[in-house]
Amino acid sequence: MVYDLLIRNANVLDGSGAPSFLADVAIQGERICAIGKMPYATATTIIEAEERYLAPGFIDVHTHDDTNVIRTPAMLPKLTQGVTTVVVGNCGISASPVTLDADIPDPMNLLGSAVDFRYPSFADYASAVDTAKPSINVAALVGHTSLRSQVMDSFDRPASSDEIAAMEALLRQALDEGALGLSSGLAYRNAIHAPTAEMAPLVAAVGHSGGVYTTHLRDEFAGLLDAMDEAFTTARDGQVPLVISHLKCAGAGNWGGAGKALSKLEAAAQHQHAHCDCYPYTAGSSTLDLGQVTDEIEITITWSTPHPEQARRPLKVIAAEWGISLLEAAKQLQPAGAVYHNMSEADMQQVLAHPLSMVGSDGLPNDPHPHPRLWGAFPRVLAHYSRDLKLMPLAEAVRKMTSLSAANFGLTDRGEIRIGAYADLTLFDLAVLEDTANYEVPIAAAKGIDMVVVNGKIAYHQGAISDQRSGRMLRRTERISQTIPPLQTNQEQTP
Repeated sequence: MVYDLLIRNANVLDGSGAPSFLADVAIQGERICAIGKMPYATATTIIEAEERYLAPGFIDVHTHDDTNVIRTPAMLPKLTQGVTTVVVGNCGISASPVTLDADIPDPMNLLGSAVDFRYPSFADYASAVDTAKPSINVAALVGHTSLRSQVMDSFDRPASSDEIAAMEALLRQALDEGALGLSSGLAYRNAIHAPTAEMAPLVAAVGHSGGVYTTHLRDEFAGLLDAMDEAFTTARDGQVPLVISHLKCAGAGNWGGAGKALSKLEAAAQHQHAHCDCYPYTAGSSTLDLGQVTDEIEITITWSTPHPEQARRPLKVIAAEWGISLLEAAKQLQPAGAVYHNMSEADMQQVLAHPLSMVGSDGLPNDPHPHPRLWGAFPRVLAHYSRDLKLMPLAEAVRKMTSLSAANFGLTDRGEIRIGAYADLTLFDLAVLEDTANYEVPIAAAKGIDMVVVNGKIAYHQGAISDQRSGRMLRRTERISQTIPPLQTNQEQTP
């Protein structure tokens, strides 16, 4: 048999958390069809791995790439990290089911301009992704704030019973059309007035459909533990798996609280399906939120509509030059984006290393001066935190960005190197792997990602991106294909 693609002599990390093993991996069509020692095997394309590491393609469970997978389908920031699948629609904001005029509710403006919100149904959005043919796979959540934007005339109140019913109808349709589930961003001003009574029927609809509920907690600062309890209760009552988005102890007064937060997560996980995601940095980034303006931390402005000249400058410096308070300066800069250096390294490491946490970048691709996590999150975990700091074994780091992610989001046959799985693969050189993006130069490709394979096709190789994009929309309702190529399990092949 002549395979389509054969990767020889790789240190295979299969995504399970087990130690690596030396093997060849053969691909036919979109799937892995043989793993083992195959010295006599032939293929249309043969890649000599030379004992570099071969892992399942990384799954970025927390992104805001909703419109970018359509507008910039090459998706270079993700492909150069070894990411083969992105989960969009996080933090309560999604591109569908949404149509908007010129007014874009915060923080939906993180996803693009009004013209980018032109998908009145999830099916419309999924079709647009299919047409764009991005280089990576896309799976999507429906955002609670996005639902609010379609049925409410103001956000500074709870939704009425009729509005909740209208949101639920939109959500159920999206779930039927392939959405993974629901996300919320209850800390943001356009969702913070939504009580549990508003969330409960929406989350229950997700549970009924077999989806997942992710939440940017109502409070990541002093009220973190209470906000976690709210999320656990809502998910438990709705009988739905829960993912807490970018779990953190934000604010200087909250540093040192990771142990308590993780203990609460562990306790909940004894009785319900509960996980979290985490990015490997001590700064967050979002729109400029007046509630987070304080002199206790460094805040850097990344963009400002009324004052674009102030981008890449500290808020303290801007306020001093204008001779006004930090809060007044922030008001004058809005709408704007910011990076908040509001976490401790020790807390972040505790969350990152915990067995219940996954890796998500939370990158903002439309920010003109983005947080470096957009380009560097996954190599940073592998190189800095696993290889250099020994925070976790390499195999465990890979599990957090592959099989655990696929299992939590219902991505069938993804996140593993095994016979029959889709051939989403990343080949990397651990010795030279490095995230090069930083806060000063945030747009920079990582070093050491040698090759990325998406659905059996080479998408990125030795710094070059393929013209043949092979990503696809992953709908929750998809089932395993009946056209799996012949599988071979033998460890030794002879001519």
